[in-house]
Amino acid sequence: MLPDSIRLALSPVIGAVRRAEPVGGGCSAHASRVEADRGVFFLKWAEGEGGRSFEAEAEGLRALRSVAPEDLLVPAVVAVRNANGAPGYLLLAWVEAGRFDDGGGRRFGRALAALHRAEAPVTGEAGPYGFSGDNVIGRLPQVNPWRADWPAFFRDARLRPQFERARASGRWRTGWEAPAERLLAQLGDLLPSRPHPSPLHGDLWSGNVLAVAGGRAALVDPAAYVGHREADLAMTELFGGFDAAFYDAYRAAWPLEPGYPERREVYNLYHLVNHLNHFGEGYALGVERVLRRWA
Repeated sequence: MLPDSIRLALSPVIGAVRRAEPVGGGCSAHASRVEADRGVFFLKWAEGEGGRSFEAEAEGLRALRSVAPEDLLVPAVVAVRNANGAPGYLLLAWVEAGRFDDGGGRRFGRALAALHRAEAPVTGEAGPYGFSGDNVIGRLPQVNPWRADWPAFFRDARLRPQFERARASGRWRTGWEAPAERLLAQLGDLLPSRPHPSPLHGDLWSGNVLAVAGGRAALVDPAAYVGHREADLAMTELFGGFDAAFYDAYRAAWPLEPGYPERREVYNLYHLVNHLNHFGEGYALGVERVLRRWA
């Protein structure tokens, strides 16, 4: 049931809501297909903590949409409000579902490379890596301070906060301490210091890439920031779901530098510990497998 406060807040923008049907979505918000006087829309809404990140998500969508190539769809933000007493919401233009044809993977690979090559949509005085504000990764905070040095950003804004959260929750294992600190100390040697500052989706697993009408891909649910393109590409390999044609097309459009397989492990460690913090012990073996290399 769509809350009356949301119906009233949206009416100046989309007119009267005629119908709201639940659709599949994430675990932290309600999701609906909304038919209104002025069209069809996608609506996410939530109360409390779950509804306090919609404005940050909207900012990420706007940033990605501003530089996305024609072959890559990022839904337009129609209206947004963070929860503050009343439920928060994010209203997007409706994206009509489609299917990838035989060339869908190649098309998305080329489009993602073009997105990563684009000029960063936002920049900071302290450096090119970061974002205009903090956001979330899943349900947890993701900080995005501007930094001039990429390894320092990934250490202080990505790995270290997740490590500290796992320690605080009791999910961190004592045997991980030394290899984790060794890894953090070596990031300057493992990661490029000044890679091209790419617009990143930030949470690029297959569930956040949709096939839409016309055979294009659409990006949804970003945890956007500006960083090294390999961080996005690495996550596509973490849980699978992307075909060989996608990777071949990406590499043909923009070849990867030597050493990517090792950097991929470092970048995906962030997501593994984030999943450990979200979902628990099921991800401990993956964390340990990566950290064992620095034991």
